[in-house]
Amino acid sequence: MHECEVDVSQSSMHSPTFARVILFGLLSKALSANGASTNLTALVNLFIGTASGANGGSGGNAFPGAAVPHAMAKVGIDVDTSPRQAGYISDNSSITGISLMHDEGTGGNTNGGYGIFPLFPLTNCSFTSCPVGIDARKAKRTAGADAATPGYFTTTFVNGLKLEATSTRRAGLLRFTFPNPMVEMHVVVDLTHDLQRSFEGGSINLIRSRGSVALQGTFLQSYGTDNYTVFACYDFLPPTTANNQTLVAAGTFQSSPSSSTNISISPDQSSLTFPFTSSPSSVQAGVLLSFNSSTGVVLTRFGVSFISSEQACANAQEEVPDWDWDLVQSASRAKWEDVLERVSIDVEKENPTVVELLYSSLYRASLVPANLTSENPYWGSESPFYDALFCSWDTFRTVHPLLSLTSPREWAEIVNAYIDGWRNTGYIPECRANTKAGYVQGGSDGMPILGDFAVKYGARAGELGVSTDDLYQALVDTAENTPPDWYRVGRQNTAWKQFNYIPTAWVDPSGATGLPTREASRTLEYALGDFAVRQAALTLGKGAADIQLYGNRSLGFKNVWDQNVTSDGFTGFSQRRFENGTFAFSPPDACSPVDPTPHSCARGTDNNVGFYESSSWEMSFFAPHSMSTIVNLMGGASTFVSRLDHYFSKGYFQAGNEPSFAIPWAYNYVGRPDLSALRVRNVVFQNFGTGINGIPGNDDSGAMAALLTFHILGLYPVPATRQLLIGSPLVSSYTLYNNLFQTTTNITVQGFDNASLSASPPMSRLFVKSITINGEPSESLCWISFDVITGGGNIIIEVDDDPVSASQRMCGNSASALPDSLESGGFA
Repeated sequence: MHECEVDVSQSSMHSPTFARVILFGLLSKALSANGASTNLTALVNLFIGTASGANGGSGGNAFPGAAVPHAMAKVGIDVDTSPRQAGYISDNSSITGISLMHDEGTGGNTNGGYGIFPLFPLTNCSFTSCPVGIDARKAKRTAGADAATPGYFTTTFVNGLKLEATSTRRAGLLRFTFPNPMVEMHVVVDLTHDLQRSFEGGSINLIRSRGSVALQGTFLQSYGTDNYTVFACYDFLPPTTANNQTLVAAGTFQSSPSSSTNISISPDQSSLTFPFTSSPSSVQAGVLLSFNSSTGVVLTRFGVSFISSEQACANAQEEVPDWDWDLVQSASRAKWEDVLERVSIDVEKENPTVVELLYSSLYRASLVPANLTSENPYWGSESPFYDALFCSWDTFRTVHPLLSLTSPREWAEIVNAYIDGWRNTGYIPECRANTKAGYVQGGSDGMPILGDFAVKYGARAGELGVSTDDLYQALVDTAENTPPDWYRVGRQNTAWKQFNYIPTAWVDPSGATGLPTREASRTLEYALGDFAVRQAALTLGKGAADIQLYGNRSLGFKNVWDQNVTSDGFTGFSQRRFENGTFAFSPPDACSPVDPTPHSCARGTDNNVGFYESSSWEMSFFAPHSMSTIVNLMGGASTFVSRLDHYFSKGYFQAGNEPSFAIPWAYNYVGRPDLSALRVRNVVFQNFGTGINGIPGNDDSGAMAALLTFHILGLYPVPATRQLLIGSPLVSSYTLYNNLFQTTTNITVQGFDNASLSASPPMSRLFVKSITINGEPSESLCWISFDVITGGGNIIIEVDDDPVSASQRMCGNSASALPDSLESGGFA
């Protein structure tokens, strides 16, 4: 994982595809006379995190194409080199097509997800001899030609042919501008190539009289073992008011059975069908169309669907009825403005790098999950259907809590989709990709998401269309029942309920199967899941018995604590444990960035250390619902601070990995918010940036984006609670708008010092001295209530530059100054 230091003195951007001068030229136009932003989309850099992940690169896997918030259609170019999880890389790779759907910021298959039914424009060839094959047609881009703003993407080939895209939720427009309108202009419609080259069957049908092409294809999901079937519709005869183009030739192309590169073009054929095969086919096939256009422009409308090609066509007609490019693009931009303006700052006053990081992060955090409502191919339901829950392990920590602050209406739809998954499968979905279940990475981490919603919006759930009875039953069923295959959904509750930890080398007598690894980290995550049930039971009035049951079970993380393990002079670490109670030793630094003997902590049968994507050094800090327990197990507050300091200085911290997210804030639990303030700045300015390598690892479906947003705002959420850890923001003031409560909360940092914006701040004002809420002193300098942050009014955070006083202030003098911990009586 690469670190990308941000030089805030002369905000640097190294992307070859997105010039800073253009970005801030747009910014200057976006400012009104009083300094208020009127065009926040101009502040978004879509190319952050688009560097290649090959050869140790940062590999943010960010998607820089055209999309609306939570879009099903994510339209962008695909390159011919991998890793390319989102289809795109900011390098000189050749383009193989522009396709209709993509993942955003995920891991999974390195070749990428989706990339379905790509188009490719061709010129300077005769119809029957055009290079329609994927390798024959690919072409380079002009250096620096890639550009994008929310809802729009464009690039230009070296031959001068320009591509543009804009979109709606399930449809959109593509525009090809050819360099010479006097020659024939061709467009390839590719049936068989997705990013994984995983075509397993499908069909394509050309209706010449309407200039339309309908497609159906079955491909492999990007994270999991299943295939999925998807449909699309292209229309090539727009009304003359949109573009005057004529279809002059059309036909199909198909490779021969003996050679996938020996392709013939059939001008008189209009359809092809390939029966389903159980493994990917190497066939190349599709449709080729030729046009005349006096302007050299070919305009295409598309729609996508998981139901049928007819519905894909209907989606296009419904969402883009007039083929009006400006209308579609402006509507997309307006949707993004609505999202971005829920966090507002004075963009003229604040540090420009921080401004760019904030709004670019807010953008990426709302790209997924994808709204597939009315596109559920599995069961009929009036509930929303969301996909790209990829994965809840990544997103429960930051993405969902961020939505809870500003976007509860959208969040309620997503929560409803989780609940509806339980209604129809018996378990809360965990990691749905391409409409199919992926893998369970740790626990069933949809549980903290539902618990979080119950705690924060249970009283308003009916207004948001969420059944709290169903929500609670979904939590209980997932906490109590063991699915036949707990590797794809749910938990290994037979073990959890018997031992209150997950034993290693244990044969499950129930016959349920799964991947019997990650025992220690699954224990820690199951504990948090049960805490979420406890919190929902408490909030929703489900009775003392449930509150006690799940509260007690949520302390099971203590059962994998081995007090006899020592590392670097510190004693006590989480470890695997056998059913007889003895521990199975794993070096605490195993799978850390400085592991001297490489181990595997991945999702696989070779994981023999008990932790998922983390080390014992790191996961031993994981009990966000009862951190006082961890402090005591580690030997008290002083040792806890020393151990945190050592964790960072020794190099155990992994900035791009979810188990590390909360650790810079952990000092708050022992009354040292001053150290959290310093550590958060160090993490941000050593690991995040505005260049193409500006994400330390992949974006994980917006998890990194939401994390950076919280760091900038000086907040960090505690899962399934109404508490947020509070610190020293990286801006002098900001305003949060909640779209359910319709409240505006102003947070001002009194004494803010721009000199504090560095990885190692000089003596500058960054230590929280006092917090007042609507004129009244806060009970804590270390945490703040969700009700306060979303309740409207004014919060003033006073900062100073006195580290000695800061270290002595602790969290304040109130009995409730420290953040809550369950075992010490918190969250009552």
